[in-house]
Amino acid sequence: MKLTLLLSLAVGVSSISIARHGHGNAPVVTLQNGTYKGVHSPQYDQDFFVGMPFAQPPTGGLRFRNPKSLNASWKGERDATIFSPACVGYGASQMGYNVSEDCLYLNVIRPSGGSKKHHGGLPVAVWIYGGGFAQGSGVDLRYNLSFIVQESVALGQPMIVITLNYRLSAWGFLQGDEVRNSGDTNVGLRDQRLALQWIQENIGKFGGDSDKVTIWGQSAGAASVGMHVMAYNGRDDKLFRSAIMESGGPVAISDPDRKSYYETAYQNLTQLAGCSTTPDSLECLRSLPFEKLNAAINTTSLSSIWFPQIDGDIIARHSSEQLKDGAFVHVPIIIGTNSDEGTSFSPKGVNNTEILKKSMQGSAPLMNASFADRVLAAYPDDPAQNVLANLGPTYRPGSPYGAQYRRSATYYGDTQFIASQRLTCETWSAAGLTAYCFRFNAIPAWATPLDGATHFVEVAFAMLNLLGVGYPPVRTPPFEGKPPSYANLARLMSSDWIRFVDTGDVNSKARSRTFGVPHWPKYSLRKPEGFVYDANVTSHVEPDTYRAQGISLINSGISSVYNR
Repeated sequence: MKLTLLLSLAVGVSSISIARHGHGNAPVVTLQNGTYKGVHSPQYDQDFFVGMPFAQPPTGGLRFRNPKSLNASWKGERDATIFSPACVGYGASQMGYNVSEDCLYLNVIRPSGGSKKHHGGLPVAVWIYGGGFAQGSGVDLRYNLSFIVQESVALGQPMIVITLNYRLSAWGFLQGDEVRNSGDTNVGLRDQRLALQWIQENIGKFGGDSDKVTIWGQSAGAASVGMHVMAYNGRDDKLFRSAIMESGGPVAISDPDRKSYYETAYQNLTQLAGCSTTPDSLECLRSLPFEKLNAAINTTSLSSIWFPQIDGDIIARHSSEQLKDGAFVHVPIIIGTNSDEGTSFSPKGVNNTEILKKSMQGSAPLMNASFADRVLAAYPDDPAQNVLANLGPTYRPGSPYGAQYRRSATYYGDTQFIASQRLTCETWSAAGLTAYCFRFNAIPAWATPLDGATHFVEVAFAMLNLLGVGYPPVRTPPFEGKPPSYANLARLMSSDWIRFVDTGDVNSKARSRTFGVPHWPKYSLRKPEGFVYDANVTSHVEPDTYRAQGISLINSGISSVYNR
């Protein structure tokens, strides 16, 4: 494989043309609004259609409004060989990419010829990126999906993959009384929803099967997937038949009902932008030049605080309540977390129990002292019982981490992701639904020993990004200097995802024969088990009962204490 070609053809590079790499007849598709001409990659035997809009540009009077469907058609062929800009965001993931308000575009990668060559409508995987709802894009090089498409063909289970953009930060998740009263709420999530509707209407023309769509995401992307499973109080709009969630899921990752907090934030933004004294502050924000509004949002206090919130509509109510009531789309899922998630979310300087207790109560304002003490008892100050097992049973980090950092990271990983994963798996089992639950336990080259198997480490494995495209210069390529077992783990994990997208089942005889791993059981309340992806020992099945007391306690307060 040539890296230079990958950088151009794999979904990743923004605002460049890939047409120069195509040879022979360019692929063409005619959709509802008109005809697109893509590009063929003979190296991967794949067709690319990139930079296709799925909504009207959310600019001018459409800024901060629910996305609007395309309302124009054209004659002749439009070029689909230039990646769109990323949406405006704030963080390292936007560095090196062109950004714009006009960003609601998606990209399609298919095996060459689509269903004509592969005999029947192909299953479709739709990738939704993470980034804390403040950064990320569908053109991020790390989310290289050419590899997994190529692998799907090699396995005889070819599929189409799609990446999309959605609005971020205040552009996509502005909150406040005026926003809520306008009905234009959580517009970034609605962007994703409109893209899924576009896929339903158009994917057949690419050779895909609209009845075989899997939505797939990581972190905020996985939370987005979870919100689509719960959207409109669990209404099934037939937009997908299955879901994959890595480090996130149906349970909100933060308090989704913070009206007073966001009203204050909205007032601060309007004041910074010069709109606080106008009769209609929201309309004033819409009318501002991009540069002025962007400068107001791009502050330390306002750039990364905007999260999805309950609006009584697309986010109907608390997700924990919906799970309890069975108000969610009943589809098969894969859901999992990484062993050391909490190292990405724990505070540092945790040297004693009082510091940890104060931090816990600060991050969960409804937590009283009694509940905090019960949590602390369930998460003892014993490194042997805490995360970062790679450091051994007695190691305590020094400055700046703190002597109780491993204890803190254990708690924060559980409260952020792992407890809600278990709650989701239990809920699916109780409803008689298929849930494949996993724990990822490999440390890539870019992660330090004090990171461990932290947040995001599994992404390159699931996408079979063995070359580490998109990681340098910010991070070391994940597989650099690693033994062959790491690449083999990536092949196992990506093939599991491929089988699930194709059939809804991760298991096959070939899986056991090729990788020497056991059958991955569906989650069961009678015998709760999950699959462990590991590169240092053979991947295996384990009882999903670790830290049972602490995780059960967190889930008992998921609504009353954590307000999720």
